[in-house]
Amino acid sequence: MLPIMQEAGIELTAHQIENWPEAKATVMSPDHWRSGKQTAFSLPSLERSVPVCRALARAWLDGQQIQADDTRYLILLTLSELVTNAIQHSGALRVTCRLRRSAHQVRIEVHDGGGTPWVTRRRYPDHGQENGRGLELVAKSCLQWGRRTETDDGCTVWATVPLSTCAPVGCLPQP
Repeated sequence: MLPIMQEAGIELTAHQIENWPEAKATVMSPDHWRSGKQTAFSLPSLERSVPVCRALARAWLDGQQIQADDTRYLILLTLSELVTNAIQHSGALRVTCRLRRSAHQVRIEVHDGGGTPWVTRRRYPDHGQENGRGLELVAKSCLQWGRRTETDDGCTVWATVPLSTCAPVGCLPQP
């Protein structure tokens, strides 16, 4: 398993989230995204944080020169699902998103910081249900996914996405 990354390198405020994309220039320096194989950002637990989180992830993917549309789509979809779950279910004031690239995959982690005893679980909704498919989608789309409770009573949900959609899953190294 990849080590847990340090806390967020970028911390956004509710004001920045509400004033996105005007606030974009104050937090998204192009040099920041090329500087390493990992990034982390902390956002307030607001619905509006989800598209901002995707924008930050897109900038990091650009800096990492991850251009394959299928790979980018899967990373952004997975991140959106995990951030949405953390915001809707945790009761935490902030969520922290971490992205880390290795030779063959990107690991996505979303930490909710606690707030409730809720721990994310994969559900199997009926066809008529409108919600509850996020983790099912993540589980079917990613190499691996999992969750762990943290010492701050928070929950971290993680998933790994292959960098090559053509590579057989069994041939990729495990985190």
